[in-house]
Amino acid sequence: MKVGLVGKPNAGKSTFFSAATAADAQIGDYPFTTIDSNVGVAHVRRECPCGSLGVECEPHNSPCLGGTRYLPVEMVDVAGLVPGAHEGRGMGNQFLDDLRQADVLIQIVDASGSTDLEGNHADGADPMREVEFLAGELHHWLAGIILRNWSRSARAVESGRALEDFLAERLAGLGFSREQVVAALRECDLPANVQAWGDADGLALAQTLQTLGKPIIVAANKADIAPAANLAALAAAGGIPVAADYELALRNAARAGLLEYRPGDTEFTLADGASLSDAQRAGLERIAAFISGVGVDGAGTGVQRCLEAAVLERLDLIAAFPVEDETHYADSHGKVLPDGYLLPRGATALALAYKVHSDIGDGFIRAIDCRTKRIIGKDHVLQDGDVVKIVAG
Repeated sequence: MKVGLVGKPNAGKSTFFSAATAADAQIGDYPFTTIDSNVGVAHVRRECPCGSLGVECEPHNSPCLGGTRYLPVEMVDVAGLVPGAHEGRGMGNQFLDDLRQADVLIQIVDASGSTDLEGNHADGADPMREVEFLAGELHHWLAGIILRNWSRSARAVESGRALEDFLAERLAGLGFSREQVVAALRECDLPANVQAWGDADGLALAQTLQTLGKPIIVAANKADIAPAANLAALAAAGGIPVAADYELALRNAARAGLLEYRPGDTEFTLADGASLSDAQRAGLERIAAFISGVGVDGAGTGVQRCLEAAVLERLDLIAAFPVEDETHYADSHGKVLPDGYLLPRGATALALAYKVHSDIGDGFIRAIDCRTKRIIGKDHVLQDGDVVKIVAG
């Protein structure tokens, strides 16, 4: 599962990436700061089973802070797109291709209106144009792939090959499933004669596929300095207010031991004996006012909220915790609740086994629901927060 960060240059994508992953992306105030894709690991929050089970966990792949588990997701920060990127402008298709395997997209928008669509400084730019242009670039990119050599492709379909099978094969490399292709074809009012398909039909199918297979969450970045009218317009389009630089500052300060802060919280506390300059104190006061909801909506810095809206809401993923000892909820080394994994809602015990390791999936015999101690089969549908022992041969 991969989250893709998209947007025009100089909108704050690299800052968002660094804040979300605690990685060191190159950050600069000029277009095309990012030349190669940055890949890192971010985390989304779920309740850790340690509280309800009355045990002290020893996390391995997913930290637990105060009973909240931070589960890993892969994130890729793609260099900025400019209008006409699908035709090769700017960094062109190189960066659109980086998005092939992204399951969900977070678009970083400059809500302050201080940069134009090329990423250059401007006054009073309309951030809604960013939302519109990026969707258009993605749709034209997808439509170009769908309609590539279409006259010859249409003949193959008319010769007896199922349209959904043909398109599913063509789009498989972009991460679209056959089920998504079938759903998109049902939603679109396309000509029955595939030979008659034109550019408008390709764009209509591309738009529906993008909505189904690569949904977009809009992050209204630089919300701390954005005009209220811009934030209102972006909120009406589903945008989430974000101050990525505030999140990065808080994480850096927490790492330096100056304060206590958990990603996603709406408050922080200064560490005992923390030595701060007047400028630092003033900066933290501004951040505290923002994340507590003064003038915004109490969503913290917004970075964590965007991640969870993308992963837990749009992709509808649940958390499951595999163990080897159903009595002590531990692995073979005695570590309690060491790992947590994200799975699609409706995933089975067998899917969790394969998530842990392909050999465990291949050798699946049965599983045990560790809360009830009940034996469950490979087709048992998991619930969010399940703790499961997998028995494999």
